[in-house]
Amino acid sequence: MIVKTRNYRLERPLYIKLALGSVLRQQWWTIPIALGICLLYLWVPSFWWIFAGVMAYGLYVLFWLIQFYGVTQLDQGKMLFERFSYEITSQQIVMKINAREGMPLKWDQIKRAKVGKDFFLLFVNKAQLIHLPFKIFNTDNERKFLGSILKTKGLVK
Repeated sequence: MIVKTRNYRLERPLYIKLALGSVLRQQWWTIPIALGICLLYLWVPSFWWIFAGVMAYGLYVLFWLIQFYGVTQLDQGKMLFERFSYEITSQQIVMKINAREGMPLKWDQIKRAKVGKDFFLLFVNKAQLIHLPFKIFNTDNERKFLGSILKTKGLVK
């Protein structure tokens, strides 16, 4: 079965929100480090421990925010924000700009996937992701077929 979607373009603010949220969830272990720095206040009472812990985590989040914002501004990242239609089979995903131009993406290039309330999110790497909202699929069966492919490939649990 081939799933052909409607045209869709990922908006830049949505990309930043999804990518930043993904990195912060993946690297959850940075929060206990920042809290550990704050808890040094109990050993040596000084407001600076709390300030340093909050500031360290704030700078960490700012670092990733700048990285993802930078992707939206570079020419290399321009491809992520073009209008694509997708042809999805069990072998590959073809991202089509128009009827003749497209880029195939094998399933083994997808690192992981997430199924949200109303979207599929496929991660190629930390900075490249494919957002497929349910509204771009023509039928419910096509959406369910993509969900079954993701489960079969082990990308979603």
